[in-house]
Amino acid sequence: QVQLVESGGGLVQAGGSLRLTCAASGRSFGSYNMGWFRQAPGKERELVAAITWSGVSTYYADPVKGRFTISRDNAKNMVYLQMNSLKPEDTAVYYCASRPIGGNWPDDIGSWGQGTQVTVSS
Repeated sequence: QVQLVESGGGLVQAGGSLRLTCAASGRSFGSYNMGWFRQAPGKERELVAAITWSGVSTYYADPVKGRFTISRDNAKNMVYLQMNSLKPEDTAVYYCASRPIGGNWPDDIGSWGQGTQVTVSS
């Protein structure tokens, strides 16, 4: 398993941008698919974006398509979430997660980060 630590959250005005970073430690980071989830108060945790181990394929939830970009650097054991054109409804705690190749989100998640708060003011 990998250990995950998120950073980069904060308070931003609507229309602004933030870049979240997930630092991974442990064995074989490059063999895990990675995802970003978010959980707003009173709502279930939802998958926002995901990227395969190679970085070739990505997935985005409909509410963030065209605004968020997920990427990874396997040499640095890092995953990023670039968030542009932020909206108040993007306010949530954002979590980084890993899962083995061949598994499914969210059933086969192996590790979670501790989360980072993103607050978008109107």
